[in-house]
Amino acid sequence: MPITEKVTLHALPPSHPCKTVAAALDYKGVEYEWVNLDYGKHSEQIGELYGEDAKTVPGLSIGEERVHGSTAILQRLEELVPESPLYPEGIADQVREAELWADGDLQDFGRRIPWGGLYFRPEKLGMLNGVEELDPAGTDFAMKFVRSTWRYHNISSVQIADDLGRLPGMVDQIDVMAEKGLIDGESPTAADLQIGSTIWVIATISDARRVLAGSAAERVAERYFGEIPELVPAGAFPASWIKLRD
Repeated sequence: MPITEKVTLHALPPSHPCKTVAAALDYKGVEYEWVNLDYGKHSEQIGELYGEDAKTVPGLSIGEERVHGSTAILQRLEELVPESPLYPEGIADQVREAELWADGDLQDFGRRIPWGGLYFRPEKLGMLNGVEELDPAGTDFAMKFVRSTWRYHNISSVQIADDLGRLPGMVDQIDVMAEKGLIDGESPTAADLQIGSTIWVIATISDARRVLAGSAAERVAERYFGEIPELVPAGAFPASWIKLRD
């Protein structure tokens, strides 16, 4: 049954959870308007729209109804538009478990690793707006911006090195999900979209892309979110931080 009320996605362009919701809306055939919030002010804005407990994007309004957070939004879409299920019968509980894992631990990797790469190559921040390389003045601004983002997300080099060390095991874990049929099948599941959007963002950092090569994670990222561009070339992170899969 189609949704007849106006649907609005309140989002930020770089946000992978927002990309997850957009992909789910497209898959379900739901027409919607994407409304960008103001980076740096988005926590206040999302709180005004979705309640004081809401601090991050995405938020989805369906008529007068407000749903906050990618997992809650996907489950609500499933209720409203059961066709083309994101939680297929027989594996729904396992898909939800995989989705929650992706929305938790893996999603944090999608914030720390890309911003980590940009910390070491701040002149590449302009790639987010199609600029190959910032000039010196632009790089000065980028350095300040990236440092403020590190503070906002509580990022540290120790944490990023630990993330990169754990990444091969997480990619192997995603391969196991594919073997079980929870992702990488004929049609997308909620786990496909949650995992794929985060992996797509991580893979824009070439040092991390090496770890993902040939994996189910890389396949679902490109299948549902398109060709992965290079945001930061290889060599941004110290070589000792990169651990490849066996």
